[in-house]
Amino acid sequence: MDETKTGKPFLIKLLIKLLQGTLIGLGSVLPGISGGVLSVVFGVYKPIMELLADPAKKIKTHLPRLIPYFAGAVIGFLGVANLLTYFLEKYPAPSICLFVGLIAGMLPSLWQEAGMKGRNKSSLLATAAAMLFVFAFLSFLNAASFTITPGFLWYIFCGFALALSIIAPGMSFSALLMPLGLYAPFVDGIGHLDANVLIPGGLGCVLTILCMAKAVDSLITKYYSLSFHAIFGFVTAATIMIIPFESFTYSTRACLINVFWLAAGVFISTLLDRAGLS
Repeated sequence: MDETKTGKPFLIKLLIKLLQGTLIGLGSVLPGISGGVLSVVFGVYKPIMELLADPAKKIKTHLPRLIPYFAGAVIGFLGVANLLTYFLEKYPAPSICLFVGLIAGMLPSLWQEAGMKGRNKSSLLATAAAMLFVFAFLSFLNAASFTITPGFLWYIFCGFALALSIIAPGMSFSALLMPLGLYAPFVDGIGHLDANVLIPGGLGCVLTILCMAKAVDSLITKYYSLSFHAIFGFVTAATIMIIPFESFTYSTRACLINVFWLAAGVFISTLLDRAGLS
């Protein structure tokens, strides 16, 4: 029997697209894995950016192809949110060490990607400037004993960070939110479908995409090396700032546990990178 007539090849392709979309969704929420990079790996980054940059013209030609990916991304994103929140609340230090390892294991790949179109003094300055900005900003918050209380405006910022991780491959929204203490409440709110989180987060995400998708795409296209080296600087500095150094001093046992999960994160992220998933 002709498989084309039975619809089997179509169904298989649909399931593959759904699975790839699920992986993109997982990559968007899991520290150390970039949903934007996964969309590049699966060959849908360009059509996604074209749709986001000019939805009025591209919706008819691009949306039908991308619906399975979007549906899968929602499934992957929501499916892992509650699990992450549970571990962050019950085992905070080991969980953060695992996440730091996941992000750290991704950095060599991100550095290599940043240099794909060359690397010069300006690129290195962009990395240094980005790192100094993050260190200065977060150090100021710590010195001022500034405590962030998650609310409507901060969840809009979370949506902005999430959208940025989609339209800028390699940018991890977890690396931006963890130092501010916003990652856990944001992910928890998403996992529980909390309207107080979903509405401002969705608003921030949509506004960022509408306002910045075309600009970010153009920036990466015209200034690829500078853009990616700056992203590398942001991610590296933010990752350093979330390391729970004090937890390594609690006891020898606590130190060994944290070191184990830190190494495990690097190992897992490296395996994913070799498999083309980070």
